[in-house]
Amino acid sequence: MQMNDVAAPETVSARLLHAAATDRLRDMIVQGDPAPGAKLNERVLCERLGISRTPLREAFKTLASEGLVALLPNRGAIVTPLTLATVREVFEVLSALEALAGDLACRHASDAQIAEIRALHFQMLAAHARGDRVQYFQHNQAIHFAIVACGGNATLAATYRNLNANVRRARYLANLSPQRWDKAVREHEQLLAALAARDGPRLQRLLVEHLGAKMIAVLAALHSPPEDTHEPYD
Repeated sequence: MQMNDVAAPETVSARLLHAAATDRLRDMIVQGDPAPGAKLNERVLCERLGISRTPLREAFKTLASEGLVALLPNRGAIVTPLTLATVREVFEVLSALEALAGDLACRHASDAQIAEIRALHFQMLAAHARGDRVQYFQHNQAIHFAIVACGGNATLAATYRNLNANVRRARYLANLSPQRWDKAVREHEQLLAALAARDGPRLQRLLVEHLGAKMIAVLAALHSPPEDTHEPYD
């Protein structure tokens, strides 16, 4: 019992350290630092994250399973490069997943869940009015994750979350126009109205169109990357 009492906290602590390192490194990669294709320097990252090599390497493995990191035999790890073909493929799959999520949400979402999404929408609008792109992006992402969660399908939610990481960094690296930002806000108004009306077919169509417009804008921006790549729009 005494050995278990000692080992259990250490095991929990190791898991928490690994999770924290993974979350922090994921956010860094999504925001473009280190950049796509860059070699992940273990010494530098250990100092930056304040961790040892063991939890860092475990974080590499987790992020490799998400497609954000590529593990190279005897050569360490790199940030997975972003290609136009990969971004297009991920958006196409996400489009199908969001359409399914929209249908499930309209059938299964509780009134309380819809109210929470409406609250997130108003927070997103406030961030847009302030010109706070980072907060806007965070609320925007929360809305899409909440719609997926409303469907009650854990497999769908997990698949969506993993694929979305690659799209998120593409959007962070693509500084889209203010006109696209304003249009995205109007599209979200329509999404919320369709969800509130529990109009599954309409929400499915709107989600596919919304993601399709994002894909076109992101692909165009990645083809001709702007100088400032750290202010994301939807």
